[in-house]
Amino acid sequence: MPESAFVVAASIAVIAVAVAIVAAIGFRLSRSYRDLGTDAERATYNTLHSAALAGQHLRDGLRGGGAAKASRHLRSMLGCAALALTDDDEVLAWDGAGEKHRPAVMELAARALATGRTQVVRAGKLPHAAAGCTDGGCPLHEAVISPIRVGARTVGTVAAFADVAGAGLVRATSEVADWVAAQVELEELDSSKAMLAEAEVKALRAQISPHFIYNSLNAIASFINTDPARARELVVEFADFTRYSFRRHGDFTTLAEELRSIDRYLLLERARFGERLQVSLRIAPEVLSTVIPFLSLQPLVENAVRHGLEAKEGVGHIEITANDSGAYAEVTVEDDGTGIDPEKLRSVLAGRGDGDHVGLRNVDTRLRQVYGDDHGLVIDTAPGAGTLVTLRVPKSQPQHDVD
Repeated sequence: MPESAFVVAASIAVIAVAVAIVAAIGFRLSRSYRDLGTDAERATYNTLHSAALAGQHLRDGLRGGGAAKASRHLRSMLGCAALALTDDDEVLAWDGAGEKHRPAVMELAARALATGRTQVVRAGKLPHAAAGCTDGGCPLHEAVISPIRVGARTVGTVAAFADVAGAGLVRATSEVADWVAAQVELEELDSSKAMLAEAEVKALRAQISPHFIYNSLNAIASFINTDPARARELVVEFADFTRYSFRRHGDFTTLAEELRSIDRYLLLERARFGERLQVSLRIAPEVLSTVIPFLSLQPLVENAVRHGLEAKEGVGHIEITANDSGAYAEVTVEDDGTGIDPEKLRSVLAGRGDGDHVGLRNVDTRLRQVYGDDHGLVIDTAPGAGTLVTLRVPKSQPQHDVD
């Protein structure tokens, strides 16, 4: 057989195999789709699939980019000719035919925004001329505008355009608007959690400032005349500690950074307590890079100094450990100070106590918010028996950035 004929035959064979593979894949996909059963089951699947896709784009609430991507899936759910999403001030997205109507949407949405009720625009009422639509074949003759209500607020609208806005489209548009409202509420809840976490960090910073700063400055002042070199060293350590504690950005840090800040804190406290404060550390090097919430360890050490050792006579000991525990890093802070009454501790952690031990409560709350209720502080204490505080955090946290 000539070489050219052989090449042609081989090419035909390859094409035939490729066609067979594509046909087989198509058959399997079509069969998988048919396995859904009835037309009603397939319609349900399509609707749920579109809702899931739209929900992914509404994770940030009613934002321009996400709204534009979500609008395509929302229009698919409603089966209308065109769909617009608005907030309370402007059109965020348009999908479908007749986009020349877009400038007139806010005029149509005004009543729905004002009353919080679904509005239906019938044939002849849609402002074609005002919209600049001169196409006699425009498929948009009627519209349904449903408010997106979050609590008592109307934050936007879903506007569905069709040739005829039947009762089914009216009900479906209202349901879709309610579903969008639920996504906005979830986004606002996430934002509220983030704001709460930021507020708790500020509370921890506020806890540091009145007690520690006053005592540190007094300790530094006591060395100015007797040991100026020591005073200068303490001023540098104080500046580094406060720079870390009051930094503006970053919800997470590494265990190594937090321990470095704690070392500065304890150096300043030893300037005040002298030999009364004894500290030992046992840190496994492999957990130093573990990501932890910012200011989640330092308040535990401060609690041990202020409430455990300050009221104790004689020498007080604090031991800080960090160990590799499989998928977790386990950190403990233990003191042999005065301890805490368990009933009082439970009240503090539940948010019913006074200002004492607020650092423990804030750290416990933040750990539970970030990692779940199984990752709150474990505290072993009793009056006169000291306090052992344990926290466990995952060693792998790719979703948390360290600034």
